[in-house]
Amino acid sequence: MTFLKALPASRVKPAMEAPALRWGILGTGWIAGKFVESVKAHTKQIITAAGSRDQDKANAFAARWGIESAYGSYEALVEAGDIDVIYVATPHNLHHRHVLLALEAGKHVLVEKPMAIDYAQATEMVALARRKGVFFAEALWTFFLPKFDVLEQIFDSGVLGEIKSVYTEYGEYLPRTHRIFDPRLAGGPLLDLGTYPVALLAKLLGVPHAVVGLGQPDPSGVNGQLAVVMQNDRGNIGTMSTSLYGFTPTNAAIVGTGGTVRFSSEFHLPGAFELASVDGGSALMDSGTVHRYDEPRGAHFEGIYYEAAEVARCVAGGKLETPCRPLDASLETMATLDKIRAATGIDFSEANLTLV
Repeated sequence: MTFLKALPASRVKPAMEAPALRWGILGTGWIAGKFVESVKAHTKQIITAAGSRDQDKANAFAARWGIESAYGSYEALVEAGDIDVIYVATPHNLHHRHVLLALEAGKHVLVEKPMAIDYAQATEMVALARRKGVFFAEALWTFFLPKFDVLEQIFDSGVLGEIKSVYTEYGEYLPRTHRIFDPRLAGGPLLDLGTYPVALLAKLLGVPHAVVGLGQPDPSGVNGQLAVVMQNDRGNIGTMSTSLYGFTPTNAAIVGTGGTVRFSSEFHLPGAFELASVDGGSALMDSGTVHRYDEPRGAHFEGIYYEAAEVARCVAGGKLETPCRPLDASLETMATLDKIRAATGIDFSEANLTLV
Protein backbone atom coordinates (compact mmCIF):
# COMPACT_ATOMS: atom_id res chain seq x y z
CA MET A 1 0.00 0.00 0.00
CA THR A 2 1.26 3.47 -0.90
CA PHE A 3 0.18 7.01 -0.03
CA LEU A 4 -2.06 8.39 -2.78
CA LYS A 5 -1.01 11.88 -3.91
CA ALA A 6 -2.85 11.74 -7.25
CA LEU A 7 -4.98 9.31 -9.21
CA PRO A 8 -3.02 6.76 -11.23
CA ALA A 9 -3.03 6.97 -15.02
CA SER A 10 -4.94 4.40 -17.00
CA ARG A 11 -2.78 1.55 -18.29
CA VAL A 12 -5.12 0.76 -21.20
CA LYS A 13 -3.17 0.95 -24.44
CA PRO A 14 -4.54 2.70 -27.54
CA ALA A 15 -7.06 0.46 -29.24
CA MET A 16 -5.61 1.16 -32.69
CA GLU A 17 -2.37 -0.51 -31.56
CA ALA A 18 -4.05 -3.86 -30.92
CA PRO A 19 -3.20 -6.51 -33.52
CA ALA A 20 -5.94 -7.09 -36.07
CA LEU A 21 -7.95 -10.30 -35.70
CA ARG A 22 -10.72 -11.60 -37.96
CA TRP A 23 -14.11 -11.52 -36.24
CA GLY A 24 -17.36 -13.34 -36.89
CA ILE A 25 -20.54 -11.82 -35.46
CA LEU A 26 -23.02 -14.46 -34.27
CA GLY A 27 -26.37 -12.70 -34.09
CA THR A 28 -27.57 -9.58 -35.88
CA GLY A 29 -29.55 -7.66 -33.27
CA TRP A 30 -29.11 -4.23 -31.68
CA ILE A 31 -26.01 -4.96 -29.59
CA ALA A 32 -24.30 -6.67 -32.54
CA GLY A 33 -24.71 -3.46 -34.55
CA LYS A 34 -23.41 -1.32 -31.69
CA PHE A 35 -20.37 -3.58 -31.36
CA VAL A 36 -19.54 -3.50 -35.07
CA GLU A 37 -20.06 0.27 -35.32
CA SER A 38 -17.72 1.01 -32.41
CA VAL A 39 -15.07 -1.56 -33.35
CA LYS A 40 -14.88 -0.48 -37.00
CA ALA A 41 -14.53 3.19 -36.00
CA HIS A 42 -11.89 2.85 -33.29
CA THR A 43 -9.78 -0.24 -33.99
CA LYS A 44 -8.02 -2.17 -36.75
CA GLN A 45 -10.08 -5.29 -36.06
CA ILE A 46 -11.50 -6.96 -39.17
CA ILE A 47 -15.19 -7.86 -39.09
CA THR A 48 -15.04 -10.74 -41.55
CA ALA A 49 -18.47 -12.32 -41.35
CA ALA A 50 -21.93 -12.18 -39.82
CA GLY A 51 -24.21 -15.10 -39.09
CA SER A 52 -27.94 -15.44 -38.47
CA ARG A 53 -30.56 -18.20 -38.51
CA ASP A 54 -31.98 -16.37 -41.54
CA GLN A 55 -29.88 -15.76 -44.67
CA ASP A 56 -31.77 -12.57 -45.54
CA LYS A 57 -31.10 -11.10 -42.08
CA ALA A 58 -27.43 -12.05 -42.34
CA ASN A 59 -27.22 -10.45 -45.78
CA ALA A 60 -28.90 -7.25 -44.60
CA PHE A 61 -26.64 -6.93 -41.55
CA ALA A 62 -23.51 -7.56 -43.62
CA ALA A 63 -24.59 -5.01 -46.23
CA ARG A 64 -25.35 -2.38 -43.61
CA TRP A 65 -21.95 -2.66 -41.94
CA GLY A 66 -19.76 -3.47 -44.94
CA ILE A 67 -19.04 -7.06 -43.91
CA GLU A 68 -17.74 -9.38 -46.61
CA SER A 69 -19.42 -12.69 -45.74
CA ALA A 70 -22.90 -13.54 -44.51
CA TYR A 71 -24.00 -16.96 -43.27
CA GLY A 72 -27.56 -18.20 -42.95
CA SER A 73 -26.72 -20.55 -40.07
CA TYR A 74 -24.61 -20.26 -36.94
CA GLU A 75 -23.04 -23.63 -37.68
CA ALA A 76 -21.65 -22.35 -40.99
CA LEU A 77 -20.32 -19.21 -39.30
CA VAL A 78 -18.35 -20.97 -36.59
CA GLU A 79 -16.88 -23.47 -39.07
CA ALA A 80 -15.56 -20.74 -41.38
CA GLY A 81 -11.81 -20.98 -41.76
CA ASP A 82 -11.14 -17.25 -42.06
CA ILE A 83 -12.43 -16.30 -38.58
CA ASP A 84 -10.30 -16.05 -35.44
CA VAL A 85 -12.86 -14.88 -32.86
CA ILE A 86 -16.63 -15.26 -32.57
CA TYR A 87 -18.61 -12.51 -30.85
CA VAL A 88 -21.85 -14.07 -29.55
CA ALA A 89 -24.61 -11.45 -29.55
CA THR A 90 -27.81 -13.49 -29.39
CA PRO A 91 -30.38 -13.21 -26.55
CA HIS A 92 -29.29 -14.39 -23.08
CA ASN A 93 -31.10 -17.71 -23.18
CA LEU A 94 -29.16 -18.68 -26.32
CA HIS A 95 -25.68 -17.79 -25.10
CA HIS A 96 -25.05 -21.23 -23.63
CA ARG A 97 -25.90 -23.07 -26.83
CA HIS A 98 -24.09 -20.68 -29.15
CA VAL A 99 -20.94 -20.36 -27.05
CA LEU A 100 -20.63 -24.14 -26.86
CA LEU A 101 -21.12 -24.29 -30.64
CA ALA A 102 -18.26 -21.85 -31.25
CA LEU A 103 -15.96 -23.39 -28.65
CA GLU A 104 -16.49 -26.88 -30.06
CA ALA A 105 -15.41 -25.48 -33.43
CA GLY A 106 -12.16 -24.36 -31.80
CA LYS A 107 -12.88 -20.64 -32.06
CA HIS A 108 -11.94 -17.99 -29.51
CA VAL A 109 -15.14 -16.48 -28.08
CA LEU A 110 -16.33 -13.18 -26.66
CA VAL A 111 -19.92 -13.52 -25.42
CA GLU A 112 -22.20 -10.59 -24.70
CA LYS A 113 -23.11 -10.15 -21.05
CA PRO A 114 -24.47 -11.88 -19.12
CA MET A 115 -22.40 -14.94 -19.93
CA ALA A 116 -25.40 -17.22 -19.39
CA ILE A 117 -28.74 -17.26 -17.60
CA ASP A 118 -27.44 -19.19 -14.60
CA TYR A 119 -24.30 -20.44 -12.89
CA ALA A 120 -24.69 -24.01 -14.13
CA GLN A 121 -24.64 -22.93 -17.77
CA ALA A 122 -21.69 -20.62 -17.17
CA THR A 123 -19.56 -23.29 -15.51
CA GLU A 124 -20.11 -25.65 -18.44
CA MET A 125 -19.01 -22.95 -20.90
CA VAL A 126 -15.90 -22.05 -18.89
CA ALA A 127 -14.95 -25.70 -18.49
CA LEU A 128 -15.20 -26.33 -22.24
CA ALA A 129 -13.12 -23.25 -23.09
CA ARG A 130 -10.39 -24.36 -20.69
CA ARG A 131 -10.51 -27.91 -22.01
CA LYS A 132 -10.26 -26.70 -25.61
CA GLY A 133 -7.45 -24.26 -24.76
CA VAL A 134 -9.11 -21.28 -26.46
CA PHE A 135 -9.72 -17.72 -25.31
CA PHE A 136 -13.10 -17.02 -23.69
CA ALA A 137 -14.48 -13.89 -22.04
CA GLU A 138 -17.72 -12.17 -21.11
CA ALA A 139 -18.27 -8.88 -22.94
CA LEU A 140 -19.18 -6.80 -19.92
CA TRP A 141 -17.63 -3.79 -21.58
CA THR A 142 -17.60 -1.56 -18.49
CA PHE A 143 -14.63 -3.41 -17.04
CA PHE A 144 -12.55 -2.83 -20.18
CA LEU A 145 -12.82 0.98 -20.02
CA PRO A 146 -9.80 3.15 -19.11
CA LYS A 147 -11.95 4.56 -16.29
CA PHE A 148 -12.25 1.14 -14.70
CA ASP A 149 -8.54 0.47 -15.01
CA VAL A 150 -7.99 3.56 -12.86
CA LEU A 151 -10.58 2.27 -10.40
CA GLU A 152 -8.89 -1.14 -10.38
CA GLN A 153 -5.63 0.50 -9.35
CA ILE A 154 -7.46 2.42 -6.61
CA PHE A 155 -8.99 -0.82 -5.29
CA ASP A 156 -5.62 -2.59 -5.43
CA SER A 157 -3.85 0.26 -3.61
CA GLY A 158 -5.85 -0.28 -0.44
CA VAL A 159 -6.62 3.44 -0.16
CA LEU A 160 -10.33 2.73 0.35
CA GLY A 161 -9.58 0.54 3.35
CA GLU A 162 -12.18 -2.11 4.01
CA ILE A 163 -15.13 -1.67 1.68
CA LYS A 164 -18.11 -1.49 4.01
CA SER A 165 -20.95 -0.73 1.62
CA VAL A 166 -21.68 -0.49 -2.10
CA TYR A 167 -24.86 1.19 -3.35
CA THR A 168 -25.96 0.51 -6.94
CA GLU A 169 -28.99 0.89 -9.19
CA TYR A 170 -29.90 0.88 -12.88
CA GLY A 171 -33.29 1.60 -14.45
CA GLU A 172 -34.44 2.29 -18.00
CA TYR A 173 -37.73 2.77 -19.77
CA LEU A 174 -38.20 0.13 -22.45
CA PRO A 175 -41.19 -0.23 -24.81
CA ARG A 176 -43.52 -3.19 -24.48
CA THR A 177 -42.38 -4.49 -27.87
CA HIS A 178 -38.81 -4.97 -26.59
CA ARG A 179 -37.54 -8.52 -26.07
CA ILE A 180 -36.96 -7.65 -22.40
CA PHE A 181 -40.70 -8.20 -21.83
CA ASP A 182 -40.57 -11.74 -23.25
CA PRO A 183 -40.27 -14.48 -20.59
CA ARG A 184 -39.18 -16.95 -23.30
CA LEU A 185 -36.01 -14.87 -23.71
CA ALA A 186 -35.15 -14.62 -19.98
CA GLY A 187 -36.63 -11.14 -19.96
CA GLY A 188 -36.87 -8.66 -17.13
CA PRO A 189 -34.25 -6.15 -15.96
CA LEU A 190 -32.02 -8.48 -13.95
CA LEU A 191 -29.87 -9.84 -16.76
CA ASP A 192 -30.08 -6.90 -19.17
CA LEU A 193 -29.57 -4.01 -16.75
CA GLY A 194 -28.83 -5.66 -13.42
CA THR A 195 -25.70 -7.46 -14.59
CA TYR A 196 -23.79 -4.16 -14.41
CA PRO A 197 -24.47 -3.38 -10.74
CA VAL A 198 -24.37 -7.03 -9.71
CA ALA A 199 -20.94 -7.49 -11.32
CA LEU A 200 -19.63 -4.47 -9.39
CA LEU A 201 -21.07 -5.81 -6.14
CA ALA A 202 -19.61 -9.26 -6.68
CA LYS A 203 -16.23 -7.76 -7.55
CA LEU A 204 -16.03 -5.63 -4.42
CA LEU A 205 -17.87 -7.75 -1.85
CA GLY A 206 -17.67 -11.27 -3.27
CA VAL A 207 -20.55 -13.70 -3.69
CA PRO A 208 -22.99 -12.71 -0.95
CA HIS A 209 -23.48 -14.76 2.19
CA ALA A 210 -27.10 -13.61 2.37
CA VAL A 211 -29.57 -11.88 0.03
CA VAL A 212 -32.98 -10.45 0.87
CA GLY A 213 -35.18 -8.65 -1.61
CA LEU A 214 -38.48 -7.96 -3.26
CA GLY A 215 -39.55 -8.21 -6.88
CA GLN A 216 -42.65 -7.02 -8.73
CA PRO A 217 -44.11 -9.20 -11.49
CA ASP A 218 -45.05 -7.50 -14.74
CA PRO A 219 -48.22 -8.49 -16.62
CA SER A 220 -46.03 -9.71 -19.49
CA GLY A 221 -44.82 -12.57 -17.32
CA VAL A 222 -41.35 -11.20 -16.54
CA ASN A 223 -40.09 -9.46 -13.42
CA GLY A 224 -40.65 -5.72 -13.84
CA GLN A 225 -38.47 -4.39 -11.06
CA LEU A 226 -36.63 -5.56 -7.98
CA ALA A 227 -34.55 -4.37 -5.06
CA VAL A 228 -32.17 -6.42 -2.95
CA VAL A 229 -29.79 -6.07 -0.03
CA MET A 230 -26.79 -8.38 0.10
CA GLN A 231 -24.32 -9.11 2.89
CA ASN A 232 -20.95 -10.83 2.68
CA ASP A 233 -19.39 -13.06 5.32
CA ARG A 234 -17.77 -10.01 7.00
CA GLY A 235 -21.13 -8.32 7.41
CA ASN A 236 -20.52 -5.67 4.75
CA ILE A 237 -23.53 -4.65 2.71
CA GLY A 238 -24.40 -4.00 -0.92
CA THR A 239 -27.67 -2.80 -2.40
CA MET A 240 -29.03 -3.13 -5.92
CA SER A 241 -32.24 -2.10 -7.61
CA THR A 242 -33.24 -2.30 -11.25
CA SER A 243 -36.38 -1.44 -13.18
CA LEU A 244 -37.91 -1.52 -16.66
CA TYR A 245 -40.28 1.33 -15.92
CA GLY A 246 -38.15 4.47 -16.20
CA PHE A 247 -34.70 5.99 -16.42
CA THR A 248 -32.86 6.33 -13.11
CA PRO A 249 -29.51 8.02 -12.36
CA THR A 250 -27.80 4.63 -12.76
CA ASN A 251 -25.28 5.59 -10.18
CA ALA A 252 -23.19 3.90 -7.54
CA ALA A 253 -21.22 4.73 -4.42
CA ILE A 254 -18.41 2.68 -2.92
CA VAL A 255 -17.81 3.38 0.76
CA GLY A 256 -14.66 2.23 2.51
CA THR A 257 -13.08 2.91 5.87
CA GLY A 258 -10.47 5.07 4.15
CA GLY A 259 -12.37 6.71 1.31
CA THR A 260 -15.42 6.82 -0.92
CA VAL A 261 -15.84 6.63 -4.69
CA ARG A 262 -18.71 8.66 -6.17
CA PHE A 263 -19.64 8.72 -9.86
CA SER A 264 -20.60 11.91 -11.69
CA SER A 265 -22.78 10.13 -14.25
CA GLU A 266 -23.86 6.55 -15.01
CA PHE A 267 -21.29 4.41 -13.24
CA HIS A 268 -21.02 1.81 -16.00
CA LEU A 269 -20.35 4.25 -18.87
CA PRO A 270 -17.33 6.36 -19.75
CA GLY A 271 -17.43 9.41 -17.48
CA ALA A 272 -16.04 11.12 -14.41
CA PHE A 273 -15.78 9.99 -10.80
CA GLU A 274 -14.38 11.28 -7.52
CA LEU A 275 -12.32 9.60 -4.83
CA ALA A 276 -12.76 11.38 -1.50
CA SER A 277 -11.04 10.71 1.82
CA VAL A 278 -13.12 9.95 4.87
CA ASP A 279 -13.46 12.66 7.52
CA GLY A 280 -10.18 12.80 9.37
CA GLY A 281 -8.22 11.28 6.51
CA SER A 282 -6.57 7.89 6.44
CA ALA A 283 -3.12 6.41 6.45
CA LEU A 284 -3.07 6.58 2.64
CA MET A 285 -4.82 9.88 1.86
CA ASP A 286 -4.85 13.35 3.46
CA SER A 287 -7.97 14.54 5.28
CA GLY A 288 -10.38 16.35 3.00
CA THR A 289 -8.66 15.17 -0.18
CA VAL A 290 -10.80 14.80 -3.30
CA HIS A 291 -9.22 13.29 -6.41
CA ARG A 292 -11.24 13.63 -9.62
CA TYR A 293 -11.05 11.51 -12.74
CA ASP A 294 -12.34 13.58 -15.65
CA GLU A 295 -13.57 12.38 -19.02
CA PRO A 296 -16.67 13.12 -21.08
CA ARG A 297 -19.71 10.93 -20.58
CA GLY A 298 -19.91 8.35 -23.35
CA ALA A 299 -22.00 5.39 -24.39
CA HIS A 300 -21.54 2.23 -26.48
CA PHE A 301 -19.90 3.93 -29.46
CA GLU A 302 -17.33 5.64 -27.23
CA GLY A 303 -16.47 2.61 -25.15
CA ILE A 304 -17.43 -0.83 -26.42
CA TYR A 305 -14.42 -1.11 -28.73
CA TYR A 306 -12.03 -1.40 -25.79
CA GLU A 307 -13.16 -4.97 -25.18
CA ALA A 308 -12.42 -5.98 -28.77
CA ALA A 309 -8.94 -4.46 -28.60
CA GLU A 310 -8.24 -6.27 -25.32
CA VAL A 311 -9.41 -9.60 -26.77
CA ALA A 312 -7.10 -9.10 -29.75
CA ARG A 313 -4.12 -8.37 -27.51
CA CYS A 314 -4.85 -11.43 -25.38
CA VAL A 315 -5.33 -13.82 -28.28
CA ALA A 316 -2.22 -12.54 -30.06
CA GLY A 317 -0.30 -12.96 -26.82
CA GLY A 318 -1.48 -16.51 -26.26
CA LYS A 319 -3.65 -15.69 -23.24
CA LEU A 320 -6.82 -17.69 -22.65
CA GLU A 321 -8.62 -15.04 -20.61
CA THR A 322 -8.36 -11.35 -19.80
CA PRO A 323 -7.52 -9.73 -16.46
CA CYS A 324 -10.15 -7.10 -17.29
CA ARG A 325 -12.89 -9.69 -16.86
CA PRO A 326 -11.46 -12.98 -15.54
CA LEU A 327 -13.64 -16.03 -16.02
CA ASP A 328 -13.82 -16.63 -12.27
CA ALA A 329 -15.21 -13.09 -11.87
CA SER A 330 -17.92 -13.86 -14.43
CA LEU A 331 -18.77 -17.03 -12.51
CA GLU A 332 -19.02 -15.07 -9.26
CA THR A 333 -21.43 -12.67 -10.94
CA MET A 334 -23.54 -15.58 -12.18
CA ALA A 335 -23.57 -17.14 -8.71
CA THR A 336 -24.73 -13.80 -7.27
CA LEU A 337 -27.46 -13.46 -9.92
CA ASP A 338 -28.68 -16.95 -8.99
CA LYS A 339 -28.96 -15.91 -5.34
CA ILE A 340 -30.88 -12.77 -6.30
CA ARG A 341 -33.33 -14.83 -8.37
CA ALA A 342 -33.85 -17.18 -5.45
CA ALA A 343 -34.49 -14.26 -3.10
CA THR A 344 -36.96 -12.52 -5.42
CA GLY A 345 -38.74 -15.49 -6.97
CA ILE A 346 -37.56 -14.93 -10.55
CA ASP A 347 -37.95 -18.05 -12.67
CA PHE A 348 -36.21 -18.53 -16.04
CA SER A 349 -37.46 -22.08 -16.66
CA GLU A 350 -39.56 -20.92 -19.61
CA ALA A 351 -36.44 -19.44 -21.20
CA ASN A 352 -34.56 -22.69 -20.72
CA LEU A 353 -37.06 -24.34 -23.03
CA THR A 354 -36.53 -21.77 -25.78
CA LEU A 355 -33.53 -23.07 -27.70
CA VAL A 356 -34.26 -22.09 -31.31
